[in-house]
Amino acid sequence: MSKKTKSKSVFRNTVWVLMGCLLAAGVLTAVWLYRSGFNTTETTYLYIDTDDDVDSVGQKIAEVAKPQNMRVFHLYAGLLNLKEHIRTGRYEVTPDQTMLNLIRNIRNHNEKPIMMVVPSVRTMEEMAGRLGNQLMIDSASITDYLKDEGKIAALGYTKESLPGLFVPNTYEVYWDMSIDRLFERLQKENAAFWNESRLAKLQEVSEYAGEEMTKEKVITLAAIVDSETANNGEKPNIAALYMNRMRKGMPLQSDPTVIYALKDFSIRRVLHEHLKVDSPYNTYRNTGLPPGPIRVPSIAGIDAVLNHANNNYIYMCAKEDFSGTHNFAVNYAEHLLNAAKYVKALNERGIR
Repeated sequence: MSKKTKSKSVFRNTVWVLMGCLLAAGVLTAVWLYRSGFNTTETTYLYIDTDDDVDSVGQKIAEVAKPQNMRVFHLYAGLLNLKEHIRTGRYEVTPDQTMLNLIRNIRNHNEKPIMMVVPSVRTMEEMAGRLGNQLMIDSASITDYLKDEGKIAALGYTKESLPGLFVPNTYEVYWDMSIDRLFERLQKENAAFWNESRLAKLQEVSEYAGEEMTKEKVITLAAIVDSETANNGEKPNIAALYMNRMRKGMPLQSDPTVIYALKDFSIRRVLHEHLKVDSPYNTYRNTGLPPGPIRVPSIAGIDAVLNHANNNYIYMCAKEDFSGTHNFAVNYAEHLLNAAKYVKALNERGIR
């Protein structure tokens, strides 16, 4: 082989080697770009709201997901035109996830749901705050919604009956759901809760109470029962006690209704001066149930009314051991003895 031919052969080989190296480097780079992910050892979540743009999304990813290389984010964000396709939501970031997968999820609105807790609370303001802390919707917007008489009426409620809309439970929803979708869901869950089995029990409850007990009245009574005790085992007895009073035409004389009327939930001991409050919620001055629930009742409270005990109790008083349970009585003399023990315990503890 001549020197010229040999030189050309070496050159061609060198070119092929260089091309092979470049190709290998390109393949490795492509693989690295495709597989580039996050330096996280556990699943975390990225929350994107309506105010976010590409830059703020990148900042959130950097803070939450600890990406291996942020340049990869900017590359894919540009290639996939993310700025025109940012979707609000709660997005999952797992240790084995890639940046490309995350950006695709955001672009395609492939979000992960949350487990929203609807609590049993005393006021609609508290409900708005608790829901707002779990959702993209701010609590002020929920509060405004709950004060809008037109929206309340469209839901089928009044200002007084509105607590009955909420069924305390845990529901799977999307973090970025709209406020209208939120209340549609709450209505749907309420309808599912009040199934044929529960509605069928209203007739028997009405017979026991001596008056028609609608769904709304059951909810109102359940709210009182819940306010009297956190002990679910006692609730059917307390429900029966109050319906015994209703049947006899006696005022319910429930301390929690007085506290609600005063809107002072710091009161630990209801005094005679408190009983003078002029309010339809004061069941010492008015007979029958108040105009609406004094709180959002629990499922246990509602079911305690629907599945009430059968007893002759007319009176109850908190036990002197402060266990949260009660001493029950069928006559006033027995009740006075129970009340004296409780008052003595209050005085000894300096509770006023």
